[in-house]
Amino acid sequence: MEVKSINDSSVLASNPVIGQMQLHNHEQVVFCNDNETGLKAIIAIHNTVLGPSMGGVRMWKYNNELEALNDALRLSRGMTYKSAVAGLNLGGGKAVIIGDSRKDKNEKFMRKFGQFVNSLGGKYITAEDVGIGTDDMLQIKKETDYVSGLPGKSGDPSPFTALGVYCGMKAAANEKWGTDNLSGKKVMVQGIGHVGENLVAYLTKDGAKVYISDIAEDRLAEVAKKYNAQVVPLDKVYDVNMDIYAPCALGATVNSDTLKRLKCAIICGAANNQLADEAIHGVELTQKGILYAPDYVVNAGGIVNVYWELFDYDKNKVIAQAENIYNTTLRIFKIAKEENIPTYIAANRIAEERIAAEIKKKPKQ
Repeated sequence: MEVKSINDSSVLASNPVIGQMQLHNHEQVVFCNDNETGLKAIIAIHNTVLGPSMGGVRMWKYNNELEALNDALRLSRGMTYKSAVAGLNLGGGKAVIIGDSRKDKNEKFMRKFGQFVNSLGGKYITAEDVGIGTDDMLQIKKETDYVSGLPGKSGDPSPFTALGVYCGMKAAANEKWGTDNLSGKKVMVQGIGHVGENLVAYLTKDGAKVYISDIAEDRLAEVAKKYNAQVVPLDKVYDVNMDIYAPCALGATVNSDTLKRLKCAIICGAANNQLADEAIHGVELTQKGILYAPDYVVNAGGIVNVYWELFDYDKNKVIAQAENIYNTTLRIFKIAKEENIPTYIAANRIAEERIAAEIKKKPKQ
């Protein structure tokens, strides 16, 4: 399912939305607007070959609509690959809501979003993401059954996301140093939301030296005190002398500027789309000898959790599958080493081969 970039720039210039969709073969994009509640949202469906698309809804104060669209497209593609590598019968989708999650949302607002989700008839199933919590899911649930991550069921997927990242990090340590013992390792956790804090807890218990950074200063002080972590200013994150860089906030933090400053042996974190440009920065990491644990592989614990809510939820099965991210990550490192390719290509190949195999099974129309 390798999709080649469109070389004819006139395609993007004449039709920027469809052109962007064509770059990675997205199936559908839905633009949602409601003047009464002020809701402005985008639902991107990348691929439904393996099953209905699933992915959280993110609420963020984007600078403009094109930035929001780009985020929805990148995130939904990542969800396709994430579910495929994790062995789930799901496709990839994502929704973004443009606004300030601290003041712009209310019950009517979230219920209106739920109506838009419902209009897709199950092609997209939503769940929590940045700026959205379990209470919001309850409001969405009033308008649609195509929602997961509900309190009283699987609930907040963050702890399982953190568990998967922690297991992926231990696998990376084993690959890099011959042991998955993280005691004494210096880990820079960028972003200490629900996932980031849970990851800090695992690392602290293992005896790692943890550094933390976040835009929320009150959270920084609280987490630093709780786990005896060292606070790092936002503009100094990439200058820390660290063993492991764990991006757990927004994406594209591994880019041409930061790679000039990063001092680490491993990159393994919960953020989606950590590489600003896979083809450039994925290769550059390999050249620099930095081991990259592909983000959508190690952060799949959350989607595993909400996936099981669609069936008979079994927490033990979720934990077991999240812990298996350790083995999946090692498998990707093995392929990358044997074939002398960047780790992101090895991971992409696993996802693409699974989707291609499924397409072959289906009768031609």
